[in-house]
Amino acid sequence: MQILDFEREIFALENQIQDLVSLSHMYDSVGDISDEITKLKKKLRHMKHDVFTNLKGWQKTQVARHPDRPYTLDYIERIFTDFQELHGDRHGGYGPSVVGGLAKFDDQSVMIIGHQKGRDTQEKIKRNFGMSQPAGYRKALRLMQLAEKFDVPIITLIDTPGAYPGIDAEEKGQSEAIATNMYSMINMKVPILVTVIGEGGSGGALAIGVGDRILMLEHSVYSVISPEGCASILWNDKKKIEQAADALCMTATDLLRLKVIDEIIREPLGGAHRNYKQAAIGLRKALRLNLKALIQFSPEELVQKRYEKFRSMGVFTNGVG
Repeated sequence: MQILDFEREIFALENQIQDLVSLSHMYDSVGDISDEITKLKKKLRHMKHDVFTNLKGWQKTQVARHPDRPYTLDYIERIFTDFQELHGDRHGGYGPSVVGGLAKFDDQSVMIIGHQKGRDTQEKIKRNFGMSQPAGYRKALRLMQLAEKFDVPIITLIDTPGAYPGIDAEEKGQSEAIATNMYSMINMKVPILVTVIGEGGSGGALAIGVGDRILMLEHSVYSVISPEGCASILWNDKKKIEQAADALCMTATDLLRLKVIDEIIREPLGGAHRNYKQAAIGLRKALRLNLKALIQFSPEELVQKRYEKFRSMGVFTNGVG
């Protein structure tokens, strides 16, 4: 497992505990050291809690990007049943950075759509590191329109550094695809439940991010630009990424305070990559509660509330005068 800088003491203590446990099993002459192991485990829990409840913006970004963090397909496997992946944008494109299809969630049919990063080198290249071409967003729109046609709720999982910025993507209409998705999602007459499970990067996230409820996992991030890009533009110095990350207010806590999101989903202690099962349980519970609330509204109410929700973002009052 990749060890982040702020986790080094945690891993050192975990290794110490593991060594003591192994020692107690191998040699009877060591004696009873269970009390010492219990004390160290308690110390470890406190250390994890102190570290992970005080992470700054850049540290949160590192956790959100952790290569072992669960991706969309990992959550689909653990939360949904009867998943049938649907392919193609019906314009000749495939879009492997975005996966989606019909599935069952608590015996309720849903359309699940999300970004998918790769694990190994081959899959990362195939998935384009989670940065979608226009075909991926057009595929997502096709699936959302299918869901609306059959009155099926939509659940989206966001995890992308951003839309692919290559020349070929621009030539194929990247900005148009993203804008069309956003415009269409505002007017969808079915519940739309959005969750940021890792990185929420700019328009690439918004292309499947306009919903009735916006949720974020505790250690995910959501921003108009990456800390590296912000530091490069504002200060022409990529070394100022920590300062940029704090200025962007990209953590779940910041965004809940600013009313950009509606709810924070707690992660297992140490991050979702530490315990896929527990992370999935937390996400399932949040999806269940929010979906139950949304299906009570009529299609017209959903569209109106969604419109008002996004129109109210960024509104402020000037105290001068």
